[in-house]
Amino acid sequence: MTEISAGLVKELRELTGAGMMDCKRALQETEGDLEAARILLREKGMAQAGKRAGRETTEGLVGVVVEDGAGSIVGVGCETEPVSKNDEFRSFAERVLRAVHADGVAAADGFDEERLGLMGKLGENIVVVGAERYDTGSTIVAYVHPPANKIGVLVELDGGDVALARQLAMHISFAAPEWATREEVPAETIEAERRVYLNSDELLAKPEAARDKIVDGMLRKRFFAASPGGVLADQAWIHDQSTSVGTALAAAGATLLAFKRISVAGS
Repeated sequence: MTEISAGLVKELRELTGAGMMDCKRALQETEGDLEAARILLREKGMAQAGKRAGRETTEGLVGVVVEDGAGSIVGVGCETEPVSKNDEFRSFAERVLRAVHADGVAAADGFDEERLGLMGKLGENIVVVGAERYDTGSTIVAYVHPPANKIGVLVELDGGDVALARQLAMHISFAAPEWATREEVPAETIEAERRVYLNSDELLAKPEAARDKIVDGMLRKRFFAASPGGVLADQAWIHDQSTSVGTALAAAGATLLAFKRISVAGS
């Protein structure tokens, strides 16, 4: 067996970040060939990454950038808080964000090999949870909820101003709407919800002639205006609970063009 020096093991460890014993074994298997050992460790890391791919990620970071008339958001998930604070993890997330901002959402796919390598190195499942980029020249604002930076929102408004767009982004981060308007809700989803209410004990105790009207009210309050979930325009505006988001935007002469909410915590 080829004698492996401590210095060579140390050099390989600095190149790959792998453990000392893993580095020594890789060098022994490759008879002291540093480059071959580095490739071997990388291959093993990717194989291990494949086994980790199904594990749940409830930590991570959401990053945003708004500059040059465009805005981008990217969420990268991991399994534990220590990894979310790891410099290599944060650097990876920043590079994905910058690539999306420069070249669009599809750019995130180009980091898959690097992501797998990082999984092998850090020992956790790492996923790009979501990404979006807006560049229409309208009012674009991004918000990340501090201090954990696990929930972020990108908003695009026609009309209004930056302050209103930021308030809206904060609302979305908290209320987590599923749709922007009622028109976006699939008809079959509304009908399924209506059937649940119609068949509930609560409704069966009401006069039959009044049931349809009661269900309409239940849909409005419990489904469309639900928070979290529901329809953004129908939700109570967190900055003034006496009004809805749709009413607040209309009063300011603003129209929501698009929004993207990303949570690495899954909520």
